[in-house]
Amino acid sequence: MIKHLDQMKVSQIFSINGNSVYSIPKYQREYTWGYSEWSTLFNDVMENEEGYFLGSFICVNTSSLGTNNLEIIDGQQRFTTLMLLFTALYTKLKQYEDKMDEDEKHDLINLRYELTNRDKKEFRQRLILQKQNSNDEDFSYVLSSNGIISETKTEPYWFGNRRIARAFRYFAKLINDKIEEDKNTRPIDDLFSIKDKFEKAVLVGIEVDSAKSAYMLFESLNNRGVPLSAIDLMKNTLIRFAGDEADSCYNQWKSILTNIGPDDYSVQERFFRQYYNAFRSELNNPFKTPEDKREYPLANLATRTTLLDIYEALIKRDHQKILMDLHEKSYYYAILVNNSDKEFVYTPALRNLARIGGAPSYILLLYLLSNQKALDLQDEQINRIVKTLITFFVRRNVTDVPPTRKLILLFIDIVGKIHDYTGNGIADSILEQLKAVSAPDTQFEEKLRGPIYEELTDATRFILCSIEEKYSTKEIHTDLWIRNNKQYVWTIEHIFPEGENIPDPWVTMIAGEGKRDLANEYRQKYVHTLGNLTITGYNSNLSNMSFEEKRDRKKDGKDIGYRNGLYLNQDVVSEDNWTIDRITARTDKLVKMLLEMYSW
Repeated sequence: MIKHLDQMKVSQIFSINGNSVYSIPKYQREYTWGYSEWSTLFNDVMENEEGYFLGSFICVNTSSLGTNNLEIIDGQQRFTTLMLLFTALYTKLKQYEDKMDEDEKHDLINLRYELTNRDKKEFRQRLILQKQNSNDEDFSYVLSSNGIISETKTEPYWFGNRRIARAFRYFAKLINDKIEEDKNTRPIDDLFSIKDKFEKAVLVGIEVDSAKSAYMLFESLNNRGVPLSAIDLMKNTLIRFAGDEADSCYNQWKSILTNIGPDDYSVQERFFRQYYNAFRSELNNPFKTPEDKREYPLANLATRTTLLDIYEALIKRDHQKILMDLHEKSYYYAILVNNSDKEFVYTPALRNLARIGGAPSYILLLYLLSNQKALDLQDEQINRIVKTLITFFVRRNVTDVPPTRKLILLFIDIVGKIHDYTGNGIADSILEQLKAVSAPDTQFEEKLRGPIYEELTDATRFILCSIEEKYSTKEIHTDLWIRNNKQYVWTIEHIFPEGENIPDPWVTMIAGEGKRDLANEYRQKYVHTLGNLTITGYNSNLSNMSFEEKRDRKKDGKDIGYRNGLYLNQDVVSEDNWTIDRITARTDKLVKMLLEMYSW
């Protein structure tokens, strides 16, 4: 079944001396990763120590004489993403080639070798994607247009709107941002530093003898038992040092986990990281010595790779003190994550902060709640701060400014800068600091007018719900966040259908009878813009129906179409047809609302 299993650095997988060609079987799903996964991958590798573990990949050897062909059964999303990242790095490095020394030029050439399979002087694709949604066509064009492969490829139709192109642009932007941040460092050094960090990341490669074996292994890996976590190891360390107090310490530990969410490991881990990052100055003070001049001897930041070392040191020094403080802080964290039975004036705002992905700011909020009395903060002032954070995260998530990787240090810095303030002074300081690092209104507006749903599904849902929440009356108020199991009952609906196979009635309405090419052009440009989006509890019932059917749809005598009473649909139900002019006018209206709602 398993022919070969090995822990490999990325540089070994794409070795310049190897002749491996990786391909994605045609029956595999297309490239689906988006901004969240791209950002997570980049930040995880860059923020953690060298040799960061990226997971495993499973492949089947389909080699013929003279080649080493490997079909990727599991791991294609990471392979494709890594290739696009390295291509963006190569492209940026190429711009500085005339400023490189001979060793750096040699490393640049080697990077191209890593990305290709060479036959004499010809550079060919090393990774072959599947054909769905033009994946391989788009990928080949990225490689060709950036000087990676020898063959010249023409730009595919609508290339810029698909995921491969967006991923490449995203990494190019991240790389440019990194260079801009480090003004005192040679851009070439920064670029090679990123390259080296990713090349030293680790994957476990599993080679099997058949596709059947690959899928059996894939199923077994995805149904494996729960591994021992860093939280488990921290608990074991605590019990080991507790001695006769082991039982009481264990009960306190369980109480901490109950406060922050006993069934969600990711929230638990985040609490322990954010606790350290919020209070790192106080926590490091006992570890400073005349010989050790470091400002933070335990660690500059708590990350997944430093977490265990930090808490082992804290527990060894004084397990009772750290346990008591963690228990106290977990009470406040329970409020932040909506796991408290107490209701505060700022609780509704905290729920919205969580919905917009504001968890990085819990570093700041944990500090504020823990020191509320000393800082002379009233609940109304905390409510104001949380609403400021919501504005910040709406604008940040829409514009990607500042980038995700800067958020931890941003909120740690804010904690360090509010010591001289109290009450409203703290709220004012936080607002000014967040405003200073955010994108301007022009950039925010530009993003709001674009195909926002395609790029930012979660943020789009949040801002549509926020419009409804602000403008709906109490008589027709609807909880748009209610779930059925894990799925939202109310989901985003495209008025002009998003599918490639546009129904004939929609072709006629949107472009004119028989003008399918023009209708498809309009679909590419406008279908994911705000003006074409609404919310419905019966999305699957509407789907590709005509506009009139979607508008007037009923079920058991109840309006389930656009006449469902939502404020968002008021300017939709009044229309007899749906055109590009209607979409752009509605986009203008919604963008104006959002600019007012999320202004500073």
